[in-house]
Amino acid sequence: MKRSTILLGLVLALATSASAQPYQPSRVPIAFDRYYDHDELLAHVRAIAAAYPELVRLESIGKSLQGREMVVAIVNAPKTGPDTAKPAMWIDGNVHGNEIQASEAVLYTLWMLTKSYGNNVDLTKLLDQKSFYLLVSQNPDGRAYWFAHANNSSSSRSNQRPVDDDRDGVFDEDPPDDLDGDGSITQMWKADPDGRFVRDTKDPRVFRRVGDTETGEWTMLGSEGIDNDGDGDVNEDDPGGDDMNRNWPSDWQPEHVQFGAGPYPLSHPETQAVARFIAARPNIGAVQSYHNSGGMILRGPGADYLDGEYAADDRRAYDEIAKVGELLLPYYRSMVIWKDLYTVHGGFVNWTAEGLGIFSFTNEMWPAEKAFQRPLDESPAAGGPGGGGFFGGSQEQQDRMWTFRDRLQFGAVFKDYTEYQHPQYGKVLVGGLNKWSSRVTPTFMLEEECHRNFAFTMLHADHMAVLAVERSQVRRIADGLWSITTTIANEKILPSRSARAADRNIGVPDLLTCEVQGGTVVAGGTVRRFDDKAMDVVEHEPARLVVNRGIPGRGQRIFRFIVRAPEGANATLRYTAEKAVDLESTVELRDGL
Repeated sequence: MKRSTILLGLVLALATSASAQPYQPSRVPIAFDRYYDHDELLAHVRAIAAAYPELVRLESIGKSLQGREMVVAIVNAPKTGPDTAKPAMWIDGNVHGNEIQASEAVLYTLWMLTKSYGNNVDLTKLLDQKSFYLLVSQNPDGRAYWFAHANNSSSSRSNQRPVDDDRDGVFDEDPPDDLDGDGSITQMWKADPDGRFVRDTKDPRVFRRVGDTETGEWTMLGSEGIDNDGDGDVNEDDPGGDDMNRNWPSDWQPEHVQFGAGPYPLSHPETQAVARFIAARPNIGAVQSYHNSGGMILRGPGADYLDGEYAADDRRAYDEIAKVGELLLPYYRSMVIWKDLYTVHGGFVNWTAEGLGIFSFTNEMWPAEKAFQRPLDESPAAGGPGGGGFFGGSQEQQDRMWTFRDRLQFGAVFKDYTEYQHPQYGKVLVGGLNKWSSRVTPTFMLEEECHRNFAFTMLHADHMAVLAVERSQVRRIADGLWSITTTIANEKILPSRSARAADRNIGVPDLLTCEVQGGTVVAGGTVRRFDDKAMDVVEHEPARLVVNRGIPGRGQRIFRFIVRAPEGANATLRYTAEKAVDLESTVELRDGL
């Protein structure tokens, strides 16, 4: 059967089984047609934990630079074992403060998992087998600043560590200014007979770039603001300094190589808190981090090292999951960070994948195509309306953009231009696209965006390794001498140990042991086929077989022990793995068993 057919069948099976189960209301009603600031997010997390104490435990892992609490929701079904005894998934979002729907996706995950347990067969089974660690915001200070202050769609990305951007000895003294008081940082335009833009005669909101041989009437001055520190420059020292998605140990590079990296790896209290929590839980076998925007399912490497790619076994697992993700998430594309997007040194999922050997994805939420439910062309940006295009690209794209805003958003993301007497530039126009105009999923589409990303992430979680003893056989070799052959199989896509972890000796390898009642293990090793007589024998400790590469995804390994013991004695086989539930089986030493 072709792999594409298998993948499509998997998607249809997931959709069919899920739709057969009625979605029950949550004990905590939450509207996902709006956004929440950090305090509101935490209040929802605490409310869910209080309503579902049998499933959710909260752990404070530290505080942000400005003292905001960082709380991880540990979601687990205790009746099937403690969270640390199961393969677990870490889910977070909003490492960039302005990428706000990332937090809503994490909150939605917590909300869906808790309300579905016991009501939806698929999600109940998943939570019985796996546990989850959810952090709604890696950057609570950046998020809080984006909500509480005037920003544009891309500002307040960093943490809030004061930095002297203009090196004048004063920190954060010349931020953008909300001159028209609309709560957003929009654009400033000045009439200019030598300008490069003209206003559209049919729609004065739109400034169009003129051709190289034409003369325009307007010049864009940039973001609204004034020269607060009197040094002749506008908006050159705004709050915030470090990009916390450049502050992780794997392939970290200093500021002159990677802007925003911070003074050293894990230099921030937020990244330190997350790193301590994850490093202390080797059972974490999957990581999902949410960002915006562009509609991407990203994996590493983040830079052109490691020969630019992961090992073939790991690539196959990543690609199989991402291929289904492209079906679950319309207009999302599976991409490799450095090769298909841009270079990232010291990124979070690069640390978890390359430093810890965990299968890790970043989803860049909200593809522009979703607004129209059809693809957009990819022509280069040509000077968008209001000084920056929502979708960029051709004139046709720009026109469709305004139709979208007018017909679906009713002008909510645009501030009409008003005159302002600027102390430096004289009379200017202030207005244009506000901070909700791009990157952020429109609220009427937010719940679907959260749910589709949730579905992809649950697919990833579901395919953490699930091991089983597929077959065991005992044979008499001679009086008191026996062979025990056993097959350990993995029904899921992800191996029980990644090739990255095996190749770099990250963590503890899988281990199969044999303990014989009243006897000893004479030899141990692996066989290629179950009935093979030849055996690859280990040199030392035959009762302990180190399985460095684990059990492959949708594969198996066959092991054999030669033991000396009386007939009727029991032999206990135990398979342990950091990222899978441990197995134990007992066989009786008797012919034909």
